[in-house]
Amino acid sequence: MKLVHLSDLHLGKRVNEFFMLEDQRYILAKILQIIEEEEPDGVLIAGDIYDKSIPAGEAVQLFDDFLCRLAKTQTQVFIISGNHDSPERMAFGSRLMDVSGVHISPVYQGEITPFTMEDAYGRVDIFMLPFLKPAHVRRFYEEEEIESYTDALRVVIEHMKLQPEHRSVLVAHQFVTGASRSESEEITVGGTDNIDASVFDPFDYVALGHIHGPQSVERPTIRYCGTPLKYSFSEAGHKKSVTVVELLEKGTCEIRTIPLVPIRDLRELKGTYMELTEKKNYEGTNREDYIHITLTDEEDIPDAIGKLRVIYPNLMKLDYDNRRTRSHGDFSELERLEEKTPLELFSEFYEKQNNQPMNQEQRELIKQLMEQIWEEML
Repeated sequence: MKLVHLSDLHLGKRVNEFFMLEDQRYILAKILQIIEEEEPDGVLIAGDIYDKSIPAGEAVQLFDDFLCRLAKTQTQVFIISGNHDSPERMAFGSRLMDVSGVHISPVYQGEITPFTMEDAYGRVDIFMLPFLKPAHVRRFYEEEEIESYTDALRVVIEHMKLQPEHRSVLVAHQFVTGASRSESEEITVGGTDNIDASVFDPFDYVALGHIHGPQSVERPTIRYCGTPLKYSFSEAGHKKSVTVVELLEKGTCEIRTIPLVPIRDLRELKGTYMELTEKKNYEGTNREDYIHITLTDEEDIPDAIGKLRVIYPNLMKLDYDNRRTRSHGDFSELERLEEKTPLELFSEFYEKQNNQPMNQEQRELIKQLMEQIWEEML
C-alpha cells in the first residue's frame, strides 16, 4: 500500500505581508506531478489546509482545483482539519465528496470510523483524527480523567475500533514531544500541547501535521512531512519534500522523501551594503527569491530597503547587526523573544517588575490560568 503524506499547506498565507498564493499554486502543481508519477493508493493531508479558519476566496478556489485534479487520478484522498482550520467549514459537503474518493474528517463527535483499503498483504485501516484539545474529548468521555493532551489522545485512541491483525494508519494534527519547532508555528504555554509518542504505539504509521520541518519523532513511522513551502526565515535551512510511505506486510514500512523545489526560495543574506550589491555576489542566483538581509554596516544606509529591492525585488525583511544593535540588544533579543513560550515571557516580566523571580506556587498558578485560557480558545 503506497501513501503520499502531505500537511500544512496554509493556503492563503501571507509571509511578511507577501501573499504566497502564486507560490502555493506552483508547488501544488509539482505535488500533483509527483502523485501522478508515484501512482499511490492514497494521499494523506494532515491538517492546516488553510492559514485561517475563514480563508480567502482565492485560497478556497485553489484548494478546490487541487482536489478536483486529485480526484481525477483515482487516488483515495484523506483530509483532516488542523488548528488553523474550521472543522465545520472543512467538513461541509464531505459526504458528497466521499463518492469521488475525497474523504474529509467530520467534526469530532466522540468516535472515529476508519476507512478500509485492501492490497496483497491484507487490509489497511485509515483513521482520520482532526486537531483536538482536551476540552473536545471531555464532552464525550466525562467519566475519564483527562487533564492533558496526552490523556485526551490516549482516550480517543483507546475508543477506536482497532483491528490488531490489520495495518493501521493514523492521520493527526498535534505536537508530539521531542519534535523540533519553527517560529511560524503556534507556541503554547509551557508545552501544554505536548503529546507523548507512546499513545501512537498501536499504529503502523502516523501521518502528522502541525510542525513545519520534516522529521520523525521517537521512531521512523511517527512522522511530520513538513510544509511544502518555507513560511518563515526560521525555516530557511529546511529541505522541503513530499513523504512517500509504503506499507508492506504487518510491521514493515518503507519511508522515503521526494524533494520539492519552489518557484522562489526563502533565503537569508548577511554582509555590508557594498558586498550585497556587488554584481559577482548575486550574479547566478535567483534574485526573485524571498530575502532577509542583515546589513553589517556601522552606519545606516539611507533608503537601504528601496535601493536593495532594485537588486532583490522580493526583499521581505531588513535589519542591522553592528556595534549599535548589539549594544542595545535589539537584534538578537528580538530573535530570542520569538522562540520563548508565554510562560517564559510572563516570568521574565514578573521578575523585572518585582526584582525577584516567581516562586513555584506562583508559576503553577500562572501556568494553570494560561492553560485554561488556551483550552477555552477555539
